[in-house]
Amino acid sequence: MDGARRVLVAADKFKGSLTAVEVAERVAAGLRRVVPDVDVEALPVADGGDGTVAAAVAAGFERREVRVAGPLGDEVTAAFALRGDTAVVEMAEASGLQRLPAGVLAPLTASTYGSGELLRAALDAGARTIVFGVGGSATTDGGAGMLSALGARFLRADGEPVAPGGGGLADVASADLSGLDPRLTDVELVLASDVDNPLTGHKGAPAVYGPQKGASPADVETLDAALAHFAKVLEGTVGARAAEYAASPGAGAAGGIGYGALLLGARFRAGIEVMLDVLGFAPALERAELVITGEGSLDEQTLHGKAPAGVAAAARAAGKEVVAVCGRLALPAEALGRAGIRRAYPLTDVEPDVAKCIADAGPILERVAERIARDFLA
Repeated sequence: MDGARRVLVAADKFKGSLTAVEVAERVAAGLRRVVPDVDVEALPVADGGDGTVAAAVAAGFERREVRVAGPLGDEVTAAFALRGDTAVVEMAEASGLQRLPAGVLAPLTASTYGSGELLRAALDAGARTIVFGVGGSATTDGGAGMLSALGARFLRADGEPVAPGGGGLADVASADLSGLDPRLTDVELVLASDVDNPLTGHKGAPAVYGPQKGASPADVETLDAALAHFAKVLEGTVGARAAEYAASPGAGAAGGIGYGALLLGARFRAGIEVMLDVLGFAPALERAELVITGEGSLDEQTLHGKAPAGVAAAARAAGKEVVAVCGRLALPAEALGRAGIRRAYPLTDVEPDVAKCIADAGPILERVAERIARDFLA
């Protein structure tokens, strides 16, 4: 790699420390300290979870803000990204854990209604292709709130709407999708996620992700039964495909909002693959001689559809060398090699104190980038 002067920085955020944009800025600063004339191209990436809209905006999309319902019904300002007739919508913007008040979790009552409002805003803006990034949700409602915001009706036996959230789905007696926004039939909706869980069961949304949202073991049972009941009622409305979608990969993404998206006709794709397409990664990769990727923690999860694995796979296929930066490294060199990453540079190599790494991630990352420059560019 001696003599390389064109570097592509395509890293995800360091959650809780640096945004993907800040990671790219700090890496570029560190590289230039050692090789002042290095040509650095920044392409912040995301895998469909929180940070997806920010990555799209950094790649040239326009940021659009809209007032929508948060997970507990309070109004919040959420954003989506638009370029031409392509929109990038991030469900966490409306229905993410970060939208809950500090210290508050609402596993049974948090709703995806605001995510539906975001999708509607994208339609209003003229989107014909919508990349719907899902992850980081506060919700486990099977997408019922989102569908309601788009015109569906879920009623109890007494004819009243069911209560918001996954818990309320236990009372669904009838489902009416005839009022769904007709523009949805003319839109390409892509469900972008890094998880392939089904809706229910031991690998389903409540069992695997419910505890992260505050669900107790009893809550998990309640939510799993409620979502199974929801899918059963929908069978009576849309037929056998309701059950097929419930068992499909991605149905359990973001508390089951994947299931709701599949009901809308969405096509499921690995989030990082979709985002690399949308962000224009291929031409940027062609221009680069070295690729630097990364995220806060390089661990076993990274290998299962997270951004650095997607970047490394695409770069390896193009014959490009890849190194990674991270806050914490929990993968052996062999696993990194199999993923297409030549070497990883954790912040903890420079500063062993993890608390300091989190607090001073930016300056430490610049020092890490200096090491990369000396090893690969000088």
